[in-house]
This record gives sequence, structure tokens and C-alpha cells, in this order.
Amino acid sequence: MDKNSALKSPLITVDDLVKELAGERPPVLLDIRWQLTAPAAGAGGATGRGAAVGAAEYAAGHLPGAVFVDLDEVLAAPPGAGGRHPLPDPDGLGAALRLAGVSADRPVVVYDGGPATSAARAWWVLSWAGHPEVRVLDGGFAAWRAAGQPESTEAPEPAPGDFTPSPGRLPTLDADQAAELARTGLLLDARAGERYRGEVEPLDPRAGHIPGAVSAPTFENNAADGRFKPAAELVERFRALGVEEQEAGGQQVGVYCGSGVTAAHQALALAVAGHRAALYPGSWSEWSNDPHRPVATGADRG
Repeated sequence: MDKNSALKSPLITVDDLVKELAGERPPVLLDIRWQLTAPAAGAGGATGRGAAVGAAEYAAGHLPGAVFVDLDEVLAAPPGAGGRHPLPDPDGLGAALRLAGVSADRPVVVYDGGPATSAARAWWVLSWAGHPEVRVLDGGFAAWRAAGQPESTEAPEPAPGDFTPSPGRLPTLDADQAAELARTGLLLDARAGERYRGEVEPLDPRAGHIPGAVSAPTFENNAADGRFKPAAELVERFRALGVEEQEAGGQQVGVYCGSGVTAAHQALALAVAGHRAALYPGSWSEWSNDPHRPVATGADRG
């Protein structure tokens, strides 16, 4: 990809956010704090209330004016055959975002506690739904607090927005397309290496990875402080994984994870590096629940 043609960075620093909030066109702030929880017993892959932790953290302190958005309820459909976090229904998504004050002509900044796992899901979903200007606060709430910026415990009541989703603005993969891309192109597995290798599987029914996928743990995109590594370092990381070779050959690059959340974080890191990836929303939670889908284990692609 021609880096000169890349859009504005999908990240924003604390300093730049402070300036924009004081400007004539301040962004809408969405708090997406959330925590991965184990599937409930007998729920067929359903997660527990991962957003409940985030809601409690939001109540204890958040960026002034920020509205809390429940990842499980707003940014995903109910779990089922399509995985633990299928794509949300556009009508429900639009209604929730309008209540949060989101409009098509006003920028949006999303954040979590760091390192942007759930905020990246919000960035991806809003971008997929057609919002033209969504960015992630690099370092999240932790970076905001470390910078000594003000916090609030008041839940705002924003004026309703006018955003209406127009889905499909970012590329996605279904299971068959993911399988084909793993065979013929480059499909990156964003989960931890031990889950890719099949050594452990805390959430889904089978351990391992999609045959042909490449292990690329997403948190290797972050520095120790929870911020993303500089773009130049991410460019080198993805080059080593073969991203540029695939793009040069006209082949799409895809990403998946457990349920489409940390894969969005990988897609965000790829965007910082100037690449556009397709996301497999069902990810391993859909794939591993289908007994007809093959599973590879070990460090090799399989």
C-alpha cells in the first residue's frame, strides 16, 4: 500500500484530544471499557457480562462528557452460531449510538482502560457502519489519568445524534472466505501464542487454529505503557509477517481472534501501519463450534 495515500491516523494522543475538546468541533467521547469473561455454563458460547466491569469503572471516573457504551449489548449481536460477538444489528446499533450523541458530521473518539482492545472494537464497528471520523485514544483512560487530566463521575445526557449506519464500509470474511485466505493468502491469528498452538483454550470448545493461519499475537503491537508502538515499528512487524508481500500480489490480508474483539485491535494496528485488513467476525468462537471445520495445532501453520 502507498503510505502517502493512507488516511489520517486512527489514533489520537491525550494532548491532541485536549486541544480538540476545546475547539469549535469537539468530538463525541465514548467510553468502551470492558473485560473478557468466561462463557456462562450451558450458554453455547455466550459470554458473561464483560461490560459490567467497565460500567463500574466508568461510574468511578471517566473523561468529562464521555458516554458509556456496552460492548456486549451495542457493539455485538447476541452470541450464537455466529460466535460470541457477531456483528450488531444495524438498526439497534444506530439507535444506541444516536442516544449517545453520535452524528455523522461530528468526530468520535473512543477509549477504554488501555491497551485499546475494546476501544478498537468500537472503532472497527463504527467505521464498518460508515462513520467517517472515528479515532482511538492511544493509551486510553490510563494515559488520560497519567497526564493529570480532569475526570468526572457524572453521566451526561447528550443531545440525540443523527448517525444512521450504512454497514459494509470495512471488509469482512465469513468462515469459508477465512479458510480460503489461510490457504492462499495471509490470515493473521491475533490470539496469544499458546491458544494458537492449542496448548490452552479457556473459552471455546476446541483448541488450535485455522489451518494455514499465521500466529500474530495482537498485544505485540503495544509498547509497555499500553500505547501502540510507533507506526514505523508496526510497519516492520507486519512486513516480517508477510503483509506487504500479500498486498503486492493483490491478495487481501485477514485477521481473526477468539470472537472478533482483539482481531479489531490487530486491524487497528494494521491501519496505523497503513494497511487495510478484512476481519473475520465469527473468529475462533464460530469456527471451533463447527465440528466440520478442521483444526491445526502446534507452531506451524498447518
